[in-house]
Parts: sequence; C-alpha cells; structure tokens
Amino acid sequence: MLAGIYGIVDRSLVGRPVAFLEELLAAGVRVVQYRAKAGVERDVVRALCERTRAAGAVLIVNDDFEAALEADGWHAGQEDLTGRDPRELRARLGRRLFGLSCGTAGEARAAEAMGANYVGAGPFAATATKADAGPAIGRAGVAAIVAATRLPVVAIGGIDASNLAEVKRSGAAMAAVVSALARASDPRAAAADLIARWRSPAA
Repeated sequence: MLAGIYGIVDRSLVGRPVAFLEELLAAGVRVVQYRAKAGVERDVVRALCERTRAAGAVLIVNDDFEAALEADGWHAGQEDLTGRDPRELRARLGRRLFGLSCGTAGEARAAEAMGANYVGAGPFAATATKADAGPAIGRAGVAAIVAATRLPVVAIGGIDASNLAEVKRSGAAMAAVVSALARASDPRAAAADLIARWRSPAA
C-alpha cells in the first residue's frame, strides 16, 4: 500500500476537496493526505474517508492528531511532537498509519524507533506550497534518508513529471505530489500520467 504516487489534497489549493479526491482515486492513487493548514474540517475528513475506503485507498490527515483518529493515519512534522510522548501518540493511533517528516538520517532512525510506518523526506526540489520547507535536498538527500531506515520513504516537495524519474532513482517508495495535481486542468489525467511514469521500467 505504501508505494507509488502519494496524492495530497491541499485545502489552500483545492476548492472542492471531495471532487478533487474522486479524480485522484479514479486515476488509481491509493495513498492520499489531506492537508489544511488553516484548520482541518471534520466533515471534510469524514467525506474523504468514505471515498477512500470505498476505493480501497487510505486517507492520512496532516498535523491535526484528533482529526486523524477519524481517518486511516496521521502525518506529523517534527514540530508536532514537541512536548508530546511519541509512544502515547503511537498507542492512540492503534493500527492507523503514522508518518513523520524527517530532514536527516538521525531523525529517520528516531522515527523508526518510535513506531512510525513511513517517513517523509524533502523538499526534493524547490516548492512554494510550504513556506517553511527549507532548501531542496534533491536525490542525494532523499537517498541518504532511504539508506538510514528500513521504513518506506515518501519524497515530497516540487515533484512533477519532469523530475519523477529522479525521485524514483533516489530509492523513495513514494512520491508525494501537490501542485502538479492541484493546478492541473485535468487532475485525473495528471495523476494517471504520474502513476504510469512511476511504474515504467525506464523511470
């Protein structure tokens, strides 16, 4: 399940998140994150969950831990762990997925020790969708994190059709895509194209 194109439904970029999700699911995306930095809407989470589960996909909620308990997983940044006991968070998540953004090999090893299911690494390339993303780490930076952990790694940040092959060559199990889907005139076609490129032996 934790492989391939990891679609992100970013509320700041997508006006109709449920309709947008349906396009991604129709294209074959099976791992989806809902990101709403201005505040997660629980009714939207429930509607998205209904669609992902019907499609045999999973929905992961970014940042908002309590909302994530209504979904299939939680994705956190390092700052989301401040003052919190990772073991308690892992216990409350139960069988749900736990993903953690990591910028270094040490953080990736720590994520594995605290029971994460996958780690995020990036930004792979320059990105405007996350103001605090930091400088791009590229293929080499992602590869270093891949080498540091047995967990699946999702590369994120500035990923589109032009650099997807480089992402795959980094050893990442997944490529998280935001703008290249949200700003596409046909999100379903864009997602299907990315999936085909990822699966191509030439990628």
